[in-house]
Amino acid sequence: MPETPEMTLNAALFEWLLRMGDNTLILGHRVSEWCGHAPVLEEDIALANTALDLIGQTQLWLGLAGEVEGKGRSADNLAYLRDASAFRNVLLVERPNGDFGQTLMRQFLFDAWHLDMLKALRQSTDGRVADIAEKAQKEVAYHLERSADLVIRLGDGSQESHRRLQAALDDHWSYTGELFVGDEADEQVAKAGIAPAAETLQGSWSNTVGEVLQAATLTAPESSFSHKGGKRGIHTEHLGYILADMQFLQRAYPGATW
Repeated sequence: MPETPEMTLNAALFEWLLRMGDNTLILGHRVSEWCGHAPVLEEDIALANTALDLIGQTQLWLGLAGEVEGKGRSADNLAYLRDASAFRNVLLVERPNGDFGQTLMRQFLFDAWHLDMLKALRQSTDGRVADIAEKAQKEVAYHLERSADLVIRLGDGSQESHRRLQAALDDHWSYTGELFVGDEADEQVAKAGIAPAAETLQGSWSNTVGEVLQAATLTAPESSFSHKGGKRGIHTEHLGYILADMQFLQRAYPGATW
């Protein structure tokens, strides 16, 4: 029997919710790796709080994804019992932390997109999505304010801090384009008014990023090449290592609870 339009939209919404939840889950895990290792205590606390915010958002996105899927899977099931090929996060968020400059630049480039997305989602035709966006936007507005401020301070700081920030920007830049590449799932949820079309966020993101980079005396690479695949389940080797760490307890002791 052919799929009905409702089934198609439901499947697209599930896929889109996985992308939102997987982005925050994987980035949250990456940022949490700094706990106890940040360059100064203030940054250690700030990074830990950012990670907690992202994991809290993950619980909401993946919890809703489980409801939409209708197969009884919880947010925990989706986080801990999927293999790498079933994850839908963009490649940017799974990239290694590197030095503090690498982590900071990755965070800033994602935050600029994330806040624009959440602002748009507050107008979603799906009330559940709008409610999650309303809560998450307050947290992410602070994430962007903090990461942008640090990019400016370090980019326009010492010769060494400027060099490291420019190197981080050069390294991450080719992974940002995937944020604005849509597919059938994106088109379905956009058509239904649930979320904005992926490409419509690029202009605002470019303006935000451009203003911060100018203030930081940093230069965006001219290349338009973009790494892609994460949104379709094609990932770098780094995701496998993240999942091996993150999923170990649940895989070793199925059904374990605190």
